[in-house]
Amino acid sequence: LKENRQNIRSPFHVEKQEECRRLLKDLPYRLTNAQLRTLEEVLGDLKSGSVMNRLIQGDVGSGKTIIAVLALLAVCENGYQGALMVPTEVLARQHYESVAELFAAHGVEKEVVLITGSMTAKEKRLAYEKVASHEADIIIGTHALIQEKVVYDNLALVITDEQHRFGVAQREMFGSKGQLPHVLVMSATPIPRTLAIILYGDLDISVIDELPANRLPIKNCVVDTSYRQTAYTFMKKQIAEGRQCYIICPMVEESEAMEAENVTDYSRMLQEEMGTQIVVDHLHGKMKQAAKDEIMERFGRNEIQILVSTTVIEVGIDVPNATVM
Repeated sequence: LKENRQNIRSPFHVEKQEECRRLLKDLPYRLTNAQLRTLEEVLGDLKSGSVMNRLIQGDVGSGKTIIAVLALLAVCENGYQGALMVPTEVLARQHYESVAELFAAHGVEKEVVLITGSMTAKEKRLAYEKVASHEADIIIGTHALIQEKVVYDNLALVITDEQHRFGVAQREMFGSKGQLPHVLVMSATPIPRTLAIILYGDLDISVIDELPANRLPIKNCVVDTSYRQTAYTFMKKQIAEGRQCYIICPMVEESEAMEAENVTDYSRMLQEEMGTQIVVDHLHGKMKQAAKDEIMERFGRNEIQILVSTTVIEVGIDVPNATVM
């Protein structure tokens, strides 16, 4: 696969990269050496004349998103379109807002458009028109981006986040929407390099292996049930300092009904434990998407201090204020 792919020439030549580099210089922080190395690998691929197929792997908080944004900008300044596809609507909206703010703050005149499944028919139609007429330069959204109605004008780069949520077939659907766009895949799932090469054998791999300068190391500890009270006290202390917590209830039995009950019972118990000053809420697989989104957004606004959830949350949202899991 890899040998075949390396001979595929790309119709999209991303030669001009001035705007992209200007934004890089203007950022209020300096990228880490690992980020800069990864960015150069991506920009090198885009310039190479061959179709890019690259996986960026890096821990949560290592700064993959800014590299995605800079790559999208490089594609746009060469007259093409770029798309960023993420697994959840909440995350899509977050990315959309932060990219729009970043561009506004630094005078980047590129049009960013959001496309998600829950938009009204009218909102979707307007977004589709902007995409088809190339009024939109960067399109951010959920898998709604690959549905038939979206027609791109010169789609040169597709970025998927946490791509194991998107099958190979979905990646190919994107390919069929353009003439073989460049593909960039981002993942925070720590896959050992050797395994990554087997699973994503047709992809080149970049690893962001350092965290930004002022990050403190994350403390992990395993304790037995006798330690619960101490853990609850620790959570109360964090919340008193204005922070938030996640509690994940993994299920041993794979049954959504039991999973729902498990989470609901646990949050009820926890609410009693935490008292009336702290809001506890929960998420599980049986809930409708709109209800999940609403709870995630309330958690994002700190209207919920403790969120009890099953693993449905794993690729959901960016809540920098949540310091404990």
